[in-house]
Amino acid sequence: MRQHHDMGGLPAGPVERREHDHAPWEKRVDALMMLLSQRQLLRVDELRRNIEALPPDAYDTMSYYERWISAISHTLLQRGVVTADELGRKLAEIEARETAG
Repeated sequence: MRQHHDMGGLPAGPVERREHDHAPWEKRVDALMMLLSQRQLLRVDELRRNIEALPPDAYDTMSYYERWISAISHTLLQRGVVTADELGRKLAEIEARETAG
């Protein structure tokens, strides 16, 4: 049975082949992934597994790097590198900083 993320052989529209600028947050997600990989806190197969585990509605509405950061977060939670409480506190701190600034 084909999973929702499996586009193999299905029409998916044109592929944009030209270079484009990435938003600063996307560059940070990429850098975070590289750092975690180098420190052996995340493997590519874990990232892929957690991306593929996203529910269809989330997978279809998230951007490429939104999927990555979701998968990175889930992997760090699964490995016990961070707790849900720590992650929640940090997200609340960032949100407060964004709304104040």
